Amino acid sequence: MRRVNGLATLSRALSGGGGGGGGVEKRLAQAALMSTCSSSSSNSHIFPQKLAERLGLPRPSLARSVSGTMLFSAAASSLAQEAHAKEKPPSEKFLPKEVVLYQYEACPFCNKIKAFLDYNNIPYKIVEVNPISKKEIKWSDYKKVPILKVDGEQMVDSSDIINKLFLRINPDSSIPNEEENKWFEWVDNHLVHVLSPNIYRSTSEALESFDYITTHGNFSFTERLVAKYAGAAAMYFVSKKLKKKHNITDERAALYEAAETWVDALKGRHYLGGSKPNLADLAVFGVLRPIRYLTSGKDMVEHTRIGEWYSRMENTVGKPARIKE
Repeated sequence: MRRVNGLATLSRALSGGGGGGGGVEKRLAQAALMSTCSSSSSNSHIFPQKLAERLGLPRPSLARSVSGTMLFSAAASSLAQEAHAKEKPPSEKFLPKEVVLYQYEACPFCNKIKAFLDYNNIPYKIVEVNPISKKEIKWSDYKKVPILKVDGEQMVDSSDIINKLFLRINPDSSIPNEEENKWFEWVDNHLVHVLSPNIYRSTSEALESFDYITTHGNFSFTERLVAKYAGAAAMYFVSKKLKKKHNITDERAALYEAAETWVDALKGRHYLGGSKPNLADLAVFGVLRPIRYLTSGKDMVEHTRIGEWYSRMENTVGKPARIKE
């Protein structure tokens, strides 16, 4: 009860009158990552200042501070099927010396790219971006994530990055077919929009989500502590606006419907790509990975048919190709 009351107190402070409300929402949405990791805000300075005023805390200190394992119960494919589905190492025509992904760990768009890199066995380094200061990407004129650098070349926008990499790995391949392209776009146009209303559906789920975000993200101890509670409070209410914006009446029903829609699209196949995953398979898998440890992800697998496909994808994509430094 104290935790819920604390969230309510923070929420009232965050949503108080004046012109700072929009800035607060935008900045906390950046810190939340799940719904806005592909968006930037020109009002990033407003959040720490306004929140400091609301809570009566020193501005400099707050400015630096704020801004269960999933069990997917499904039958896995045989080892032979997994080996067949897993891509071979990249073609000799595409052997980059260095691939670096600038990301937020919980960002669904960043996870799309990681799923593609992991599946294609392309080694990559990770630079975790602090969503408050963004000091790790100050070198770039592009102030959103993901950013991928391939031998010094900057690539932006998750879908564009994946399409470019696919053509470099498969220079003789044709563009994705109509079905593959339809569902690849469906991920960005629909699936990602049902995630935030679900992971911030209740105060307890909002705290659960921010515990994951702040634990896996690039936060100092103080930032992590304050952002967890302030961020959870703000995003609980922001998610209600997102729910209305995307015409969602029941969060879980929308998530379950999206999962069932995807399974129907498979038409009984192991993957949308048939015997092995295509770009749409990897995109769906990628954006769902960040919620696999959360209540919403557990509910999704328990109440829909997506578990078998997800388990198969998890085994097929395999271990991360990330180079740990």
